Amino acid sequence: MNPIIYNFFRGDYVYLWLLVPSFLAFIISFSALPVVIHVAKTKHLVDEPGIRSVHKKGIPTLGGVGIFLGISVVLSLLGSMLYDNKILTLLAGLIVLFFLGIKDDLLVLSPRKKFIGQVFSSLVVIMITDIRIMNFSGIFDVGELPYAISVLFTLFVYVLIINAYNLIDGIDGLAGCIGLSASTCFGVFFCITEQFVLAAIAFITVGSLLPFLRHNFSSRHKIFMGDTGSMIIGFLLAFQAVNFIWYSQIQETNSFSSSAPVIALAILFFPLFDTFRVFCIRMFILKTSPFQPDNNHIHHRIINNGFKHWQTTFIISITSLMIVLIAVNVIFLPIGWQLVLLMSLGTVVFMSIMRLRLIKIKGQIKLKFKLS
Repeated sequence: MNPIIYNFFRGDYVYLWLLVPSFLAFIISFSALPVVIHVAKTKHLVDEPGIRSVHKKGIPTLGGVGIFLGISVVLSLLGSMLYDNKILTLLAGLIVLFFLGIKDDLLVLSPRKKFIGQVFSSLVVIMITDIRIMNFSGIFDVGELPYAISVLFTLFVYVLIINAYNLIDGIDGLAGCIGLSASTCFGVFFCITEQFVLAAIAFITVGSLLPFLRHNFSSRHKIFMGDTGSMIIGFLLAFQAVNFIWYSQIQETNSFSSSAPVIALAILFFPLFDTFRVFCIRMFILKTSPFQPDNNHIHHRIINNGFKHWQTTFIISITSLMIVLIAVNVIFLPIGWQLVLLMSLGTVVFMSIMRLRLIKIKGQIKLKFKLS
């Protein structure tokens, strides 16, 4: 066996091996994004301000290209070096979503075609790797799922996470920071359970997102993630969540064998909760299609209360990490109680920050809760 591969699996210098692919992904993404911005501006491949836009001038929307280059190149090298089936299969799914995203960012793609592409990419990974959610870990007293139900439910999880993540890409830094924090959390948990290949995938995602965030927050060289980036990162987050749950279900000695579904839900709580909340508002209050765009997202509500983009992103990111800490600190409880506590506290916390209002009185900035 190649000594590099041997040392990787033995655990010698394993944390150095986790830093190397992450750093390489960072360098590639960092180098690619300025070129992407230049080309996009030269060819006028920008998002012009519209009714729902929060920007005042045309902004390039091809940030996902730089993110994809960082992730795909390093995954190709890692998959070839380790001969790992799931890495190469994941890369195949990412390539399909990349080309769908590019077409949508440049020419606009119908929701039906995007959905078909998401289903195809997810099924490729599920069927070839056979990594799927096999049971509910005791939630609702549901035992082992039949194979077909297991595949369909895992497919639903993939598509749900991809689209929930896409829906939070509405203000500067939010989608990038949530992707960054979620992948970091998954990476840490994979390290704890000694799933170092999956940890490498998580930290490669982190490395590719950092340069994007630098430009996404920039005023002079701003770029948006676009559907290319949001579908790729959403797919990677879904992959990490399903793998985290799957390994906890096949390893009885796993540190999170009785709590993995709740922890995965906590890590992705914000995009999933925001999607559920917005869909309920559209269907039951506004009586419109749940897929009709509007400004009822949590980040829109917080901005309307006087906060800037970076402040809103910071508040939501910190709140999301608090939700994860809550989930980790209740793993000693039965999983049903873990789920109830997570859903209850998460809902209360996020509903509360939507009532937080920023006001300025005589040059001083103060916070208060909006009562109406």
